[in-house]
Amino acid sequence: MDKQLKYAVFGAGSWATAIVKMLCENLPEVGWYMRSVYTKEHLLREQHNPNYLSSVEFHLEQLKLSNDINEIADYADVLIFVIPSAFMHSELEKLTIDISNKIIVSAVKGIIPESGLLVGEHFNTFYKVPLENIAVIAGPCHAEEVALERLSYLTISCADPKKAKEIAKNLSSDYIKTKINDDIMGVEYAVMLKNIYAIAAGIAHGLGYGDNFQSVLMSNAIREMRRFIKKMHKMKRNINNSAYLGDLLVTGYSVFSRNRMFGNMIGKGYTVKSAQMEMSMIAEGYYATKSAHLLNEKNKKKTKLPIIDAVYEILYEGKDPKKTFKKLTEKLD
Repeated sequence: MDKQLKYAVFGAGSWATAIVKMLCENLPEVGWYMRSVYTKEHLLREQHNPNYLSSVEFHLEQLKLSNDINEIADYADVLIFVIPSAFMHSELEKLTIDISNKIIVSAVKGIIPESGLLVGEHFNTFYKVPLENIAVIAGPCHAEEVALERLSYLTISCADPKKAKEIAKNLSSDYIKTKINDDIMGVEYAVMLKNIYAIAAGIAHGLGYGDNFQSVLMSNAIREMRRFIKKMHKMKRNINNSAYLGDLLVTGYSVFSRNRMFGNMIGKGYTVKSAQMEMSMIAEGYYATKSAHLLNEKNKKKTKLPIIDAVYEILYEGKDPKKTFKKLTEKLD
């Protein structure tokens, strides 16, 4: 690309903060939209996010901060959305400017409930963003390890390889390795599904299941993920690549995984509401579970999804985790 594109990040959680840190390694200025006036004022005063990855200090001259979503959307050419899927619709409703000529990057891990669409599909349908201008960021990568500058890997998926390479270049550094692919929908579904399986892994741990069972659970999860994605978007892909299997494993096993933590609490006897209140971060897998269930229900020929079904029954139908997982163990191989 001929000119230096301007980048902006929308959201102020841990993953948004990590992405801003990555971009600041390569760009002279990064736009950053955050809803909270307090967070913005704290950042301007103390040079770090008060709520997430507070060890990461920013050079303020590199940041263009605003609580006005339209100001930042107008400023940038590449808009990276890292707002939880449950709140995307309400935030996007504030947009009054035309973003159809922008490059939209989704780092959101779920489906937008109001439309039932993947983030990329939502922008294409309602904001007329061409599909070749939509990209997705996938792991395996935890924000906390980015803050510690531990070696991490990202996959940038976009139908236009030039745009994918441009985005990947500006996220790369000594501690961030990047690769690209063109499976936008498959990667978006994988990013959503891995959080559901991480909740399942957490529930299993909370119930007292050991490593032997966890390995069987993850083995079945990747096969279930493959069936689901193939049903939703059939194309040639290697499900064992890092963007799919790698991201699933790190989310299912890591101590940094908020979805695993949420599931662990459910397994230990917390109600859904009490677990949500206890956590300071949003477990995207909670919303993803309902979205995945509804998508499968719409299919004339349903895909066999025993793990997702079990998590849905526990989270949304109030089924007993112990009894539900006992039944699940009989369905796994």
